[in-house]
Amino acid sequence: MHIPAHAPLHLLHQAAFGTLATHSRQPEGFPYPSILPFAPDARHRPMILVSSLAEHTRNLLADPRAGFLVAHAPDGDVLNGQRVTLLGAFEQVDPTPEISQRYLRYHPDAERYLALGDFAFWVMSLERMRYIGGFGAMGWLDGNELDPQEPLAFADEQALLGFFAAHPQRPSHLELLGVDHYGADLKAHDSRMRLAFDERLIDNLSMRAALEDCMTRHMAAPGA
Repeated sequence: MHIPAHAPLHLLHQAAFGTLATHSRQPEGFPYPSILPFAPDARHRPMILVSSLAEHTRNLLADPRAGFLVAHAPDGDVLNGQRVTLLGAFEQVDPTPEISQRYLRYHPDAERYLALGDFAFWVMSLERMRYIGGFGAMGWLDGNELDPQEPLAFADEQALLGFFAAHPQRPSHLELLGVDHYGADLKAHDSRMRLAFDERLIDNLSMRAALEDCMTRHMAAPGA
């Protein structure tokens, strides 16, 4: 079945946690899975923050190949929910402002781990993806199908974040975590949600208009 790339792309922006499976060093040859927080980077790839003492770090240093499972089933029905299994390799990256500021917007409590100086960021490069959107809706995609276009520039995202935060119509409970050409990641009353644009938006004016429309709808929503 042909799976549109926007399905796993939006899914990677909806979940706060994923299951990372690395190659165990001891006992050798076994997969070593555990759950941990992640954030999508500008190219929608999983970005994790782990200690140098973690088993995953030691495993990745020996073999960077890994699997990463992300699922979203808000009603608890996992079999009919969305999930995607990513196959690829993790690479340790420098804590640039683009990396650290983005991660901390999604996981602000992680600032205490960064202060320890023992934690490092790793980003996954994708080879293949297996997406399941419910019964009968499943298929494989190549990693480069996720988003072959250039990502939104860091300066442009910062400008949109500032526009949203300072907008007079922004509901006080609504926070913008990140934005890209395909949608925006929002937090409302401590719950994360993905605003998917109707089409890929290229210019900042169109993206601002979409964000303003989102603010208006949240202002009109019951309990806002």
